[in-house]
Amino acid sequence: MQPADYLLTDKVAVVTGGGGGIGRAIALELASAGADIVIADIIAERCDETAARISETGRAALPLQTDMADTAQVRAMIAKADAHFGRIDILVNNAGGVSGKAFLDQSERSWRKHIDLNLISLFAATSAAVPIMIREAHGGAVVNVTSIEASRAAPSYAVYAACKAGMNSFTRTMALELAEHGIRVNAIAPDYTVTPGTRGNVTGPVDPSKWPTISPEHEAATARRIPLGRPGIDDECGKAALYLASAMSSYVTGIVLPVDGGSWASSGWFRTRDGHGWALHDTAGYAPRGSSDS
Repeated sequence: MQPADYLLTDKVAVVTGGGGGIGRAIALELASAGADIVIADIIAERCDETAARISETGRAALPLQTDMADTAQVRAMIAKADAHFGRIDILVNNAGGVSGKAFLDQSERSWRKHIDLNLISLFAATSAAVPIMIREAHGGAVVNVTSIEASRAAPSYAVYAACKAGMNSFTRTMALELAEHGIRVNAIAPDYTVTPGTRGNVTGPVDPSKWPTISPEHEAATARRIPLGRPGIDDECGKAALYLASAMSSYVTGIVLPVDGGSWASSGWFRTRDGHGWALHDTAGYAPRGSSDS
């Protein structure tokens, strides 16, 4: 493999929800490969912190506080990115979020909030950024951050999972529609990943020192549920996104790549408590997952 296969020197990437968690990790990974980064996030402190980290690598960073559920703000963010850098080569549609509640207990306001943040933001950013890629005629890459919840039942997360299923379908359809322009469209599908959102740090700066301690019982239950025996790390999603954004995947388009430690493949199988086999149930269950942020 040659450096040109993975380097993104002087390319411009827009990362939505880029101020924390998986989005931040992706932004930093793309910057480490040579890209300049636009960080769009609703939390201004997180935009600025990620931008500062990117600047330390010698790459340019443009932090833009953006409510991704507001399509006008999304379009304005993309326009500012274009005006500042004069090009967009990579779009990472990462912004999203979820709170767990049974569907019949969810209000219509909650449905629409989930749809606007997880699905409409994807449409708005793609429709604004892709014409810039086409204009520049250098091809491009779109990387969507979906979830394995898109391809399995997700009790208490019905609307979120439906949005992510829509994202999977949109990924495949855009791969076909944009192929003639040399623009590849793919997605990564994480499962349980350690992020500020999964640790309750949903507002303000990212501060791991204030995250709650995970009990040994919960850690053991997670290890039984995930074949690789641990939660994901946001950097692992960053590396997968770099693969899909770079020439390493130059002949890859329309895929949804699980980055989940084998959770989707296990499909309900649990590691037995003695650690030496698998069963289709876990009689002790496991603690519910907290809300997550992409």
